[in-house]
Amino acid sequence: MLKQLKYLQKKEWLLALFSIGIIVLQVWLELKIPEYMSTITRLVETSGSEMSEILKNGGYMLACAIASAITSVIVGYFAAVIASRLAKRIRSLVFNKVINFSDAEIKRFSTASLITRTTNDISQVQMIVAMGLQLLIKAPIMAIWAICKILDKSWQWTLATGIAVGIVFVFIIIIVIAALPKFKKIQDLTDNLNRVTRENLTGVRVVRAYNAEDYQEKKFEKANLDITKSHLFINKFLSFLDPVMSIVMSGLPLSIYLIGASLIYNAGPINKLLLFSDMVVFSSYAIQVVMSFVMLVMIFIMLPRAAVSAKRINAVLDTKPSILSGEGTDKPIKTGEVQFVNVGFKYPDAEEYMLHDVSFKAEKGQVVAFIGSTGSGKSTLINLVPRLYDATEGQVIVDGVNVKDYTPEQLNNKIGYIAQKAVLFSGTVKSNVSFGTVEGKKPSDEDIERALDISQSSFVKTLPEGIDSRIDQGGKNVSGGQKQRLAIARALARKPEILIFDDSFSALDYKTDKLLREALKEKSADTTCLIVAQRIGTIKNADKIIVLDSGHVVGEGKHDELMKNCKVYKEIALSQLSKEELANA
Repeated sequence: MLKQLKYLQKKEWLLALFSIGIIVLQVWLELKIPEYMSTITRLVETSGSEMSEILKNGGYMLACAIASAITSVIVGYFAAVIASRLAKRIRSLVFNKVINFSDAEIKRFSTASLITRTTNDISQVQMIVAMGLQLLIKAPIMAIWAICKILDKSWQWTLATGIAVGIVFVFIIIIVIAALPKFKKIQDLTDNLNRVTRENLTGVRVVRAYNAEDYQEKKFEKANLDITKSHLFINKFLSFLDPVMSIVMSGLPLSIYLIGASLIYNAGPINKLLLFSDMVVFSSYAIQVVMSFVMLVMIFIMLPRAAVSAKRINAVLDTKPSILSGEGTDKPIKTGEVQFVNVGFKYPDAEEYMLHDVSFKAEKGQVVAFIGSTGSGKSTLINLVPRLYDATEGQVIVDGVNVKDYTPEQLNNKIGYIAQKAVLFSGTVKSNVSFGTVEGKKPSDEDIERALDISQSSFVKTLPEGIDSRIDQGGKNVSGGQKQRLAIARALARKPEILIFDDSFSALDYKTDKLLREALKEKSADTTCLIVAQRIGTIKNADKIIVLDSGHVVGEGKHDELMKNCKVYKEIALSQLSKEELANA
């Protein structure tokens, strides 16, 4: 938890120090009130006292109460400012950290958990900082100062106060011991609830199509019930808080007055007034001592969950990305050349290698295609070029330089990447196609029009507002084929040296597929294309086809060569098209 405080800046520390000064003033004002009360009591009990003196002390007492309220508002405002700024900064740090994570780190935490850590966990830390600055600092100061005020009073009253504090202290220990393990569980269960909810929302069409609403409801109910049970378990302990505090807060003054009545009864005439005045003051101070410990109870109730949340946030911030930036390199002479040299790869924590000793070379302007059965390693191989993962063995070389030596910006400036699943962002057609920058510049309107033309996205012209038409989050208001074409247009608008298609033609009909490939060949002839595809028709005319089987390269060459020399390729081809269709394709 304390590690979070290092993200406070100088201004916040100054505000915190100023707030501590205000808190000390607030405590002093609150502790002055019983003194004026004692003076008023003596004046009332003393014959011949002037009403003006009583009113004057009453005025001081009222002024202290009003000033205490004002200081409380000031401290509350400063605490809210400090906590809000800290939460904002931590959210930014977590977000920026997650952006730099590779797929390995994302899978380690899970998307649902990262969302919880960025929202709910940071809110818990924000709350404890805001409350802590007000209560955690005030409570000890109040308790120590008030105790010092009553130390020279009757030991019987002190004993009664000590017993009350002891009861509160024991209650704190019970809550912490019982609740702490549950708080971590609650955060994990919140992750699970987010996961189930997110899964249901993203797959709502499939759920409806398969009449699986009841199944999903039961799954959600289980996740919801698990987190509810944990909350109820904690709340069972917390439900004792009000009655215990009420008994202590009511019982302490009662015991003080009972003890005081006995002391006053047995005291001489002269001491009766002093004892009565001391009793009034002592009861006020004793209540403030107990109230201080009540404030600590509130903090200790919130602290365990905030500590768990802080630990989860630190786990994200302390995670070192597995893919590190290179030192950068001067712009190479060769543009668009990709080479794999004895590349082997296995996923983190996996025992088996996904790719084995893969070597090939793609020259500038070539179309190199990858094909193989499901799970053969095609997408894994292609994802090593933009460094979504790093090769475990061997080298991936772009323009004569190992990709690990580039900075992320340098490497990304060379590449136009179209993912297996087309991703669109909420905005417009234009904002999606011009997404990101190349060497710090956004694609121009001409680049956007050219990209839409090559990607066969003529449907954009039929939209009500053309390229300014609205796109919903995830592209839910366009078809799968339209999403893929817009994703391809986004990559083309960058005018990259290398285009990577990770099975990016799967949602296109054969005619659009053919027209798109022809347009690419005609208008982007100098661009190197790396294509992962399942269709033979998509890759048949590629300059080089690489056939993968269980992570091994089992064939390399043109279509006709592979039909003669590669059994795996021939089987794939004949499973899709007849010999006559292959001849005419």
